[in-house]
Amino acid sequence: MLAHLRDAIERGHYAIGDKLPSEAELCRELAVSRPVLREALRALQTMGLTVSRTGKGTFVVADAVQDPTFGDYTAGHLMEVRRHVEIPVAGYAARRRTPEDLDRLRGLLARMERETDTTAWAAMDTLFHLAVAEAAQNPVFRRVIEEIRDALARQSAFLNELGGRRAHSDREHRAILEALAAGSERDAVRAMTHHLDRVETTLTDIVRSARTPGPRTTPAPARHDDPQAV
Repeated sequence: MLAHLRDAIERGHYAIGDKLPSEAELCRELAVSRPVLREALRALQTMGLTVSRTGKGTFVVADAVQDPTFGDYTAGHLMEVRRHVEIPVAGYAARRRTPEDLDRLRGLLARMERETDTTAWAAMDTLFHLAVAEAAQNPVFRRVIEEIRDALARQSAFLNELGGRRAHSDREHRAILEALAAGSERDAVRAMTHHLDRVETTLTDIVRSARTPGPRTTPAPARHDDPQAV
């Protein structure tokens, strides 16, 4: 359903400046529930294709995905920082972790592997990365991860919804934990690097996902539901 709406925007069925049909209309047209539709609309906004204007509706602002935005940060900004922070943090954590740190990480990962709610899982995903930073025994690292925690949760939910990342993330987190438990700085750095590589690859795949080949729809005349629409 998200793919349908994205394709309609990228093909010009809904042109830049157009207002999307109401939620009720889209639910009827696409035969989906309102919660499912709202998830798709949120994803379109994260992709930068639409913007929601309170009391007016959802408007198309771009016809191609550029760099998804999670809260205050773009995916590109997050990945740049994560590579420079979380990879060395994993190495420090392997050298400095305490038995209590390992117990906390094991408990979190066990809960994540059992969790069925995507939102709850995404929240625990950020807690896992925060716990790795705490295991590095440097409060500055923890503060950095805490600052981007909300954005990480949004990104995690986005990747689960569109990229099917959850099971892969659980395995990658397990590899990070095993490296920390073994006290191997090299393996911890390698495991975190692999995890972030896979996150970035999935993000890139979502952004670059090709439309089905075919002629571009002639854009409809701009609607005038919002005289300030751009």
